Amino acid sequence: MRRLFLLCVVTLLALGCAWGEVRLHGIFSSDMVLQRDKPIRVWGWAAPGEAVSVTLSGDTAKTITNGNGAWQVQLPARATGENLEMTVTGTNTITLKNLIMGDIWVCSGQSNMELSVGSCNSPDDVKSADFPTIRRFKVSHTPSGYAEADFPKWASQGPWQVCTPQTVSAFTAAGFFFARDIVQQTGVPIGLLDDNWGGTNIECWIAPETISAVPEMAFLQKNYDALWVNYYAQLPAKLDTAEAWIKAARTALANNQAVPPLVEMPRNPVWTMGEGAKWYALYNGMIAPILNLPIKGVLWYQGENNGSEDDIYFHKMRALIGGWRTLWKQGDFPFYFVQLANYTPVNPIPNTGDGYAKIRCAQMKAMTIPNTGMASAIDIGEANDIHPKNKQDLGHRLALWALRNDYGKKDIVPSGPIFKEAKVEGNTIRVSFDYVGSGLMVGKKDGRNPTVEDKEGKLYYFSIAGEDKNWVLADAVIDGATVIVSSNEVPVPVAVRYAFSRNPAGANLYNKEGLPASPFRTDTW
Repeated sequence: MRRLFLLCVVTLLALGCAWGEVRLHGIFSSDMVLQRDKPIRVWGWAAPGEAVSVTLSGDTAKTITNGNGAWQVQLPARATGENLEMTVTGTNTITLKNLIMGDIWVCSGQSNMELSVGSCNSPDDVKSADFPTIRRFKVSHTPSGYAEADFPKWASQGPWQVCTPQTVSAFTAAGFFFARDIVQQTGVPIGLLDDNWGGTNIECWIAPETISAVPEMAFLQKNYDALWVNYYAQLPAKLDTAEAWIKAARTALANNQAVPPLVEMPRNPVWTMGEGAKWYALYNGMIAPILNLPIKGVLWYQGENNGSEDDIYFHKMRALIGGWRTLWKQGDFPFYFVQLANYTPVNPIPNTGDGYAKIRCAQMKAMTIPNTGMASAIDIGEANDIHPKNKQDLGHRLALWALRNDYGKKDIVPSGPIFKEAKVEGNTIRVSFDYVGSGLMVGKKDGRNPTVEDKEGKLYYFSIAGEDKNWVLADAVIDGATVIVSSNEVPVPVAVRYAFSRNPAGANLYNKEGLPASPFRTDTW
């Protein structure tokens, strides 16, 4: 109850600071992309009871601010429109220019989503980046202990930028290469909400209001709630100590004496490191402020900070996606995510489940969430760099999902082979896949060059085991749309693994569209 009271007080104070001249929410600026085909929401703050009028190229909506000074209007949906002008009028007038109708994609996660085009060793991509219909808005790193209504004034987010060779270096690389594909193949303008922060756990981005919808998260929520109970239990005594310190410090200063050491206060659980590190803080500060903005969908690249986890990460993805969709109130909008890249030195014993192996399986499992898609990066990572520079292939693989599902390119195969089923057939195991496309192949991927078929090559990085759970490297051959796995050392096989290692160098199963098979396991050992 005390937390709710404090939240309300802080919110009212924030709104109170906005009273006076009409102002827009921080997401609005010139050069903005507005979501096409959906009613256009415009909102902000002014003095209580103030009349506000918004005009967008001929369409006008009017309203009166409420008792807190908040206002919102809704303008008719538009399918297209360029170089639009918006005028907001209250006691003052604000004019935004060069607005464009298009699709807004939220680019969120940690550092591999934040990695910029300028950090990808791709000068030719920078030089050729003259795409006036690609725009980007950078959301500042803004943690908060409660759901923010707007970006704080101290945060240097935005404004919207038009993509040019002079601006693109700062754009999210994964987002830019995604947008470039969409624009070149469809002509639809794309807005990128560059809303991410390196080194952050998925817990930071989950909405607290909706986590109870995932029962598997209950034990983590219970631990987090216990931190709040402990926090408030400590505060009374600590406040008494703090007041005593303030008195002693004033006395010391008045007498030109050394001030005693500063009293350490208990930390708000939002900032507590360890289990549940920074829970909800980035949802509160970086997602909650834009929930009123219509969007097309989300691109998500995160997981390194949760890299030691297994199925619990799948449940965290359920909480993240389900929460955002519930609170955005736009139904099951598209949510396309990246399966972690190969990273760290190769383990000489393959398929041990080390490193990111388990979380990759949890990410693959997240494809069971409706209207999601996964772009595997298993073949485009770097052993010595957690930030692989090849975001061109990555952006392209994300774009395949959108092109097929959202832009009418129904013939596109959006993914490499995904494990479907394994059947024991005598002394072999036959593995079948979804997303076989035009066929399976032994592939060879060299840097940013397209994948080519290695017609003389053999499949590598399959392992097989019997009841003794002793894994051995297996022979694997393509048989139509399946792979047959066997080993003379395992006469009665029960399970198979593929690329189930931190850096499965040499894993080479692809479909003929050039997309890699996702790592998988059929055991639960």
